[in-house]
Amino acid sequence: MAENGEEKLLAMARHIAKTLGHNDNMADDILQIFSNFDGRFSREKLASDDERTRSCAALELSLKSLDRRISQYVAADHPIWSYSADSAAFLDLIDDLIATIRDWTPMADDQSVGVCLARAEYLMRQAMFRLEDEFRSLVERGGESRKLNRAFRGESNGALSFDSGDDEEEGEEEVIGDGEEHQIPTAQPIGDYDIVIDALPSGTINDLHEIAKRMVAAGFGKQCSHVYSSCRREFLEESMSRLGLQKLSIEEVQKTPWQDLEDEIERWIKSANVALRILFPSERRLCDRIFYGLSSAADLSFMEVCRGSTIQILNFADAVAIGSRSPERLFRILDVFETMRDLMPEFELVFSDHYCLFLRNEANTIWKRLGEAIRGIFMELENLISRDPPKTPVPGGGLHPITRYVMNYLRAACRSRQTLEQVFEDSAAVSHQPKVDDRASSSPMSVQMAWIMELLESNLETKSKIYGDSALCCVFMMNNGRYIMQKVKDSELGSLLGDDWIRKHTAKIRQYLVNYQRSSWNKVLGVLKPESGSLSPSAAVKSMKEKLKLFNIYFDEICKTQSNWVVFDDQLRDDLRISLVKILLPAYQSFIGRFQNVPEIGRHGKYIKYTSEDIHAKINGLFRGGRGSAGAGGGRK
Repeated sequence: MAENGEEKLLAMARHIAKTLGHNDNMADDILQIFSNFDGRFSREKLASDDERTRSCAALELSLKSLDRRISQYVAADHPIWSYSADSAAFLDLIDDLIATIRDWTPMADDQSVGVCLARAEYLMRQAMFRLEDEFRSLVERGGESRKLNRAFRGESNGALSFDSGDDEEEGEEEVIGDGEEHQIPTAQPIGDYDIVIDALPSGTINDLHEIAKRMVAAGFGKQCSHVYSSCRREFLEESMSRLGLQKLSIEEVQKTPWQDLEDEIERWIKSANVALRILFPSERRLCDRIFYGLSSAADLSFMEVCRGSTIQILNFADAVAIGSRSPERLFRILDVFETMRDLMPEFELVFSDHYCLFLRNEANTIWKRLGEAIRGIFMELENLISRDPPKTPVPGGGLHPITRYVMNYLRAACRSRQTLEQVFEDSAAVSHQPKVDDRASSSPMSVQMAWIMELLESNLETKSKIYGDSALCCVFMMNNGRYIMQKVKDSELGSLLGDDWIRKHTAKIRQYLVNYQRSSWNKVLGVLKPESGSLSPSAAVKSMKEKLKLFNIYFDEICKTQSNWVVFDDQLRDDLRISLVKILLPAYQSFIGRFQNVPEIGRHGKYIKYTSEDIHAKINGLFRGGRGSAGAGGGRK
């Protein structure tokens, strides 16, 4: 009943329009008024059967005309964009077809209109297929014919130049299959990243923009993005290859020998900088120009173009991050970490849209993972120190290889102090290092360095115990302690560890010197002391002869033994000798004076083996052992 009532209402509206309208235009105006007044009086419902028939006939006629003219272009055997008149006419026809489909889609429920729209959609697909081909051809031809131009913002000595890859005379070019002259580009050194590459001519970009607008309007935006990205992706991958970056999987990177990988890291650093600072921004600019006003298509296209090369860059960094934590890898991994850190603003800027969110997140994750790798390397260094066993003692108590290795390693590492401080700050909340000497107010890196120093000293103390001679043990600790102090004072380690640490360890070295003197020379000094009680003249003579004999024996033994000991540092060696002269020579001179004052002895110089000058000379002959050996001063670095 409701349907019959609505039909009667519509029939009445048609009758009023026909009666009052003196001509067809007036009747249409009246129907339009009804349509605006009440949604039930839509033009589609108010139209009479005759009008619908006439409209469908007009639609069919229009589609037939569009089909005939569009099909001519679709079937053309030459590039449509070779002639501007053809390209303009083809785009106008596509605009008409888009408008026709848009205008008639609301009436698609009508069977005859639906059939016409199906034909129109089919014709649209054919036109879009041809537009895809033209789009692809424009991108490829534009890239081949266009030299990569530099656009500098300010003066620059740097350049991203592409010259002939052959060693032929300048200006010679390779002739390829169709006879076209084609320059083979190779990347040259870059001194300034303030460069933009215009990869396509402006005219080509304008043509591509016009095509992109039609494809997006027709609902073929994704297809347009796919065609664009497939062409530009090849260019980008070729550019990365020219920069020397190989396509290596994570497994292949991890299997690469370290020496080869170091060279690959150097190439990666250069490639990553060029990609993030020049190539990707240039691609972003190109996408924005071609897809101007079509932000979603621009973002999708850019992501598809750069995704493969970006993943290639990130996978390499990730492979380095999850690889071996061997200490010698620290410095190259620091290079990769610093590169990623410096490029993070570029990642944020270039990959700012939602399509590229996963690339931004992955870059940040890998950067953090590189920080974890650096901290892991320091943990491995700690383990290396702790596990280094006390095997064969270093001859003469000289410098132990682990001391030289650790100190030179830390000294070199501290050249990247700013980076390391950032790495350890990031992990401060979950740091594995214990507090050292209650250094709660120190930076995490200072705590890390102090902890490694403590491990090294503990290891050296363990190694010193394998010496059977306590005096040699002290010499060993003096040598290694002195070397440690020198490396600390002439590097960033000094400011990291602080003045208190330096004072404490300087005092330790002095204590080792005192302990050495006691261990080696106390028994020598003991025999030179005067007798505490009163002896008869004959007993005193006998005692002094025995003491002098013992002194000569002890002194000879010590000099013979310690002349082969090692003190690598000239200043420490001089300090030791001077301290020995100061404590030994006065005691010896006093003893000889008393000895010569005894009448029964004084006349017989045969008992006195050494003069004061001889004692001095013998002391100056100490600690000369291993000259030129690994433990001696000549081998120290």
